[in-house]
Amino acid sequence: MLDFKKEQKEFYQPKTTPAIVDVPEMRFLAIDGVGDPNTGEEYAHALELLYGLSFTIKMSNKDILEYRVPPLEGFWTIFGFSVDDAVKPIDKDKFVWTSAIRQPDFISDEVVEAAKEKLAKKKPHLDVSKARLESIAEGKCVQVLHVGPYDDEPATIKKMEQFAEESGYAMDVSESRRHHEIYLSDARKTAPEKLKTIIRLPVKKE
Repeated sequence: MLDFKKEQKEFYQPKTTPAIVDVPEMRFLAIDGVGDPNTGEEYAHALELLYGLSFTIKMSNKDILEYRVPPLEGFWTIFGFSVDDAVKPIDKDKFVWTSAIRQPDFISDEVVEAAKEKLAKKKPHLDVSKARLESIAEGKCVQVLHVGPYDDEPATIKKMEQFAEESGYAMDVSESRRHHEIYLSDARKTAPEKLKTIIRLPVKKE
């Protein structure tokens, strides 16, 4: 059974100390939105849709490939982005996000459209048109495992920035190369201090 977390450990099982990684092109189901993920209905709708489609695709194609649905991921920026925003607390209502779940490489637009038709019949309250299949190549990034509440991330990001500079890289976070998180814990069932989140930030050679 294909399990990205086991087969690509460098991208899904990082240490709590930062490292530089070169992230290849990956295929995702993705949904865009804005606003605070803790209170916004749009974010909750996106997650229900992403998981619904991902498991519909998996069950519809298990004769082709057995695989585990990968963890939820998120690409984040804010309105009026500046580099300083990457390392300080911000107004969460200003978040601009893309929520995503990785898909095996054989998944095509046709497979996704078929899954949308099935899911729309099962859950007509979901707007399946919001989901798309997208390939993302992040390239060089600094990455770390953050353990603890999401609100404590700025301190971890400062350590990542320092490590990148010491390694000969400059931070390259922008509206096109975004702050990226991979959620290894279910925030609904995990105590904040035990949450495990991979943080990945783009860098470039100085």
